[in-house]
Amino acid sequence: MARLEIFVENVRGRPDIYQMTPDKIEAALRSQPGLAERIAISSGWSDADDPARRRAEVLIGSRFELKTMRERMPRLRWVQTTSAGVEHLAPLDWVGDLTLTNASGAHGPKAGEFGLMALMMLNDHMPAHFSNQRRHVWGRLFSTPIAGKTATIIGTGGMGGAVAEKARLVGVRVLGVSRSGDPHAAFDRVVPVAALSSVLPESDFLVVACPLTQETRGLIGAAALDGLKPGAGIVNIGRAAIVDYDALRQRLESGRLSGAILDVFDPEPLPADAPWWDVENLVVIPHVSSDHADAYLLRVLDGFFANVARYLSGEALKNRVDPSLGY
Repeated sequence: MARLEIFVENVRGRPDIYQMTPDKIEAALRSQPGLAERIAISSGWSDADDPARRRAEVLIGSRFELKTMRERMPRLRWVQTTSAGVEHLAPLDWVGDLTLTNASGAHGPKAGEFGLMALMMLNDHMPAHFSNQRRHVWGRLFSTPIAGKTATIIGTGGMGGAVAEKARLVGVRVLGVSRSGDPHAAFDRVVPVAALSSVLPESDFLVVACPLTQETRGLIGAAALDGLKPGAGIVNIGRAAIVDYDALRQRLESGRLSGAILDVFDPEPLPADAPWWDVENLVVIPHVSSDHADAYLLRVLDGFFANVARYLSGEALKNRVDPSLGY
């Protein structure tokens, strides 16, 4: 029986946490007994030609050369990205008859802990304390316990749901905002995006954890920021373009909002002369909030090989991206 040909594509220069090395692949394969005998895995760099690439039916990687993908891989049927977001592959019209799956769910445990930490930091005015420290100011800011306060989380998927679960452990009331508005066990209440303005006045904290799509680009602009409870704090672990950072800066500097913890920027890495480094009450995080230092790719590969087993059995794949929705 012919084996399913899989090509693993790595990108030169990326941190080790993102490199799919043989030891990580072998460790993940152990979760699917018998699968190794049914597949043939080859690997290479994204910028190198490899004869094995032309034989592959399945491609897993992160930063694909879309213009030459089909030419370089004539037998390609399924593309797996190691990220949850796929906006870097937009527009998704290249997908055509291919199947595209993402790594949704791989970030949950780390994102949940980071989200809870960020909420606690905002509640205790840590962004303001950091700003005061840089200015050598002894500014005593007092806070109250976080229990009973309200966090609104935009995005109820793997990351948003994980933050909600952790936040409720310390007594935070959690509201969710999603495209559908469907109920979610981790949230006290979920509303559709169209009703976003109705929950903002209740929000002590706003957490952005949704994918970047045509619908979410610019979703949190000046009007949304002004709709928040005075003194509210912002966390963004989604994508920078979802939030109007210029409008956010103005409200941080005026005191309308109390603090922000931002893990995502455009461009990245953030240039040394970017204004965000020096904004009062803003904490810059270099896009590390949700990637497990030891097990991120193991979690991605575990999900991928579980999907490979489904693929070989003719079952529906999990984490399939709908090009019309962008996630």
